[in-house]
Amino acid sequence: MILIADSGSSKTDWLLKQPGHDAREFKTSGLNPYFLTEKEIVKILQDQVPEMMAFNADVKEIYFFGAGCSSPDRHEILSNALSQLFAKAYISVDSDLLGSAYATCGHEKGLCCVLGTGSNISFFDGEEIHSGKHGLGYILGDEGSGTWFGKALITDFLYGMMPDEVNTIFNNTYQLTKEEVIQNIYQRPGANAYLASFARFLNVIRRSEYGKSLINKGLQEFIDTNIRSYPEYNKYKCHFVGSIAYVFATELTALCQAQGINIGKVIKQPIHDLLAFILSREEGDK
Repeated sequence: MILIADSGSSKTDWLLKQPGHDAREFKTSGLNPYFLTEKEIVKILQDQVPEMMAFNADVKEIYFFGAGCSSPDRHEILSNALSQLFAKAYISVDSDLLGSAYATCGHEKGLCCVLGTGSNISFFDGEEIHSGKHGLGYILGDEGSGTWFGKALITDFLYGMMPDEVNTIFNNTYQLTKEEVIQNIYQRPGANAYLASFARFLNVIRRSEYGKSLINKGLQEFIDTNIRSYPEYNKYKCHFVGSIAYVFATELTALCQAQGINIGKVIKQPIHDLLAFILSREEGDK
């Protein structure tokens, strides 16, 4: 029995695959080791997916791909937590970028972009990812991500820079106060996920001039800062993974085509494509 996870900062998608059976789907909150301890990760799994944990003795392999898992010490946090719960399983922990590359590029060279709660990019050479100078997180980077858009919306609202009609809709929807925003961002955990939660408002105002301008500004900033930083960015297919890329695929595609970017797959969740890749790789190894 194989267990595969694709984890961002907001949520984690899980697939439990038993030979001869359809994969079972589970969801938990995000398991980013930059924000969670080993103990907290164990508790989340025990509390949120007890039905998945009922199979812990039968799981032989775990492939975990997650945000915040790009360094050895962060690997260890996840690996130790999973080892406590799945004592008999082989455990592999890698970055969400590698998982996204497997799901989109397969075995071909290409650029793989993540546009969800956060944002990032890597070059995949067909076997490994080559991370560049990106992935600076929601304070220094995350251009075009849910966090970036949420921060832009809240800032415009609090500064009184939204058009009146948009301001009214935003205020009626969220009824925010400055004190509430400050508390959630500076005094409580999960500020990035809190900010990203406002990005869904963009879909409400998508047809407005303000909405169009903001969407294009955020996506263009991602293109300029991330994609165009690669000298041969137009030589390879450029794939996208994440809710922002998926929801605003029309705008993203138009911007990419106008700048000679060869857009490839645009998928919301890589988990099913990732499972297919892992299974096909195991078949090939036999």
